[in-house]
Amino acid sequence: MFRVLSVVAALMAAAVILSGGSSAAQQKPFPEVIQLPRGFQPEGIEVGKGTTFYVGSRVTGAIYRGNLRTGAGAILVPAETGKAATGIELDNRNRLWVAGAQTGKAYLYNANTGAPIRTYSFATTDTFINDVVVTRSAAYFTDSRKALLYHVPIGPGGALSATFHTISLGGDFVLGSGFNLNGIDATRNGKTLIAVQSSNGKLFRIDPASGVAREISLGGESVPAGDGILLKGKTLYVVQNTLNRVAVIALASNLSSGRLLTRLADPDFSVPTTIDDHGKRLWAVNARFGTPSPGTAEYQVVLIGKPKVK
Repeated sequence: MFRVLSVVAALMAAAVILSGGSSAAQQKPFPEVIQLPRGFQPEGIEVGKGTTFYVGSRVTGAIYRGNLRTGAGAILVPAETGKAATGIELDNRNRLWVAGAQTGKAYLYNANTGAPIRTYSFATTDTFINDVVVTRSAAYFTDSRKALLYHVPIGPGGALSATFHTISLGGDFVLGSGFNLNGIDATRNGKTLIAVQSSNGKLFRIDPASGVAREISLGGESVPAGDGILLKGKTLYVVQNTLNRVAVIALASNLSSGRLLTRLADPDFSVPTTIDDHGKRLWAVNARFGTPSPGTAEYQVVLIGKPKVK
């Protein structure tokens, strides 16, 4: 009997190792704060398969891949002179789309290996490619200096277009001074885009087929310093970076208006810029704009409890 029990115990131990750890370890709480490499200077965050997350460096273009459960991670895409990474997003082919900020470019990488797939050159002057959203049929990029979106078609089977198109914005959108369109997301069917104009705190719903942008009425409220956004059904999360807040907005069914429910705060916020979710949790990345000696400063990913929305 002892030998039989010993064999059973050995088999159970082997199963634990193959499954990634004990059940107790798997139930370990997620860390409240995940430290990124010193001097990384992050901006965009994307949660991928399982508990994998990706963060881009706005000053080097490097991509860091980590684990939300353990906090461990490593550089996936190495730093490169002349590159930058702001908004980032995965597509359903496990490709990572990266907005290139002042470079005027967008980069596409294999999210498993970090290998470069393609580079798109959108603009050369007065440009800031800030954020990206990917639908089944296209990737859309904002340019915070221009009244337009950049559109990269995605064909059947995930086929990539070698070219891109510009979508001029009309309707209610007016280009102002400072940063204009910033964070962007899309409805599930990809037929409507939502974006925030940082300089004045306005939200817009955009028809990507026509470029017509209509302001989303917030009943006298606004989201100044709006940066990254996250659309989950009819709930919209807007990161207000220098205000160290995340606005939570309940959108009307037709997306024409919204009601501010709350503004989330966290003692670990230090100028958060972008946000993504993992189950019942929200994760924001601290860009820490204005911090002394940014090249040696500490940067973090911060866990936020997702509020119940009625």
